[in-house]
Amino acid sequence: MRIAVAIPCYKVTRHVLGVIAAIGPAVERIYAVDDACPDGSGKFIEEYNHDERVRVLYHPKNRGVGGAVVTAYQAALADDMDIVVKIDGDGQMNPALIPHFVRAIVQGKADYTKGNRFFRPESLKGMPPIRLFGNAALSFINKLSTGYWPIMDPTNGYTAIHTAVLRELPLDKLERRYFFESDMLYHLSIIRAVVHDVPMDAVYADEESNLKVSRVLPEFMLKHVQRFFKRYVYVYLVRDFNLGSLYSLFGALLSTASPVFGAVQWAHSAATGQPASSGTVMLAALPLLIGIQCLIAFLHHDVSSVPTEPLAGDLDAR
Repeated sequence: MRIAVAIPCYKVTRHVLGVIAAIGPAVERIYAVDDACPDGSGKFIEEYNHDERVRVLYHPKNRGVGGAVVTAYQAALADDMDIVVKIDGDGQMNPALIPHFVRAIVQGKADYTKGNRFFRPESLKGMPPIRLFGNAALSFINKLSTGYWPIMDPTNGYTAIHTAVLRELPLDKLERRYFFESDMLYHLSIIRAVVHDVPMDAVYADEESNLKVSRVLPEFMLKHVQRFFKRYVYVYLVRDFNLGSLYSLFGALLSTASPVFGAVQWAHSAATGQPASSGTVMLAALPLLIGIQCLIAFLHHDVSSVPTEPLAGDLDAR
């Protein structure tokens, strides 16, 4: 397969040449995207790089990491590449791992692979505590919003994707900033692509990250909630209506109606001075318990519905 590498370039002049030099011969094309870098990353690469595989692309205005990756994706599609691997240019992603990221795609076991720094405890030694907490919280809510329950570390930007699947994604609608990786998972879940985690270590070079977990965590949470409801409506109400749909609807109805009924009865008892009967208490509590059980059954159904059949082979055959 023809393998390409996408490298978003923004203030990475100290490391990007070393990253390019470490990319093995299995890679046919390297797209370095100068995202309106104030340090002139693109010109710097053109002047000092001697790797003929490198093609520098320029943005007149900064579009964020997602915008840079989308530009590289579009170039790879135009050049008929088969797999596109995305790595950062700051030295925090080891290019030697590229064969591990493309292996499952080449073998037809996955459509998209991504790095997972949580796979081994030893991999987390270099991760700051605030990042560890933020990534753990985002990993859980990402499972809800995308339906990829086995996947961890959603903000990890070391990824690889089959271009047959890439063509099915609405590239113009993808998030352009730091939510890009999570948004990719959401859109992949809509088309039921198979995603695999690839174990890797957390590496922090002397580059200062522009991602501040304390600032983006509330924004990420809101976007994940929005995508959960979008996915739910499309997957469980529009595209299909199944047992999980029934569990969720009855669960939401009973879990909402029961507390409302209980609150009304409590207010009535407080106003009249008459205690509620045991039957009234049971009528308020039992639907709530059943509703919670229905919601748990819905989550169980969602977990068991994770895609397992890769799309790339069928898409290539069309």
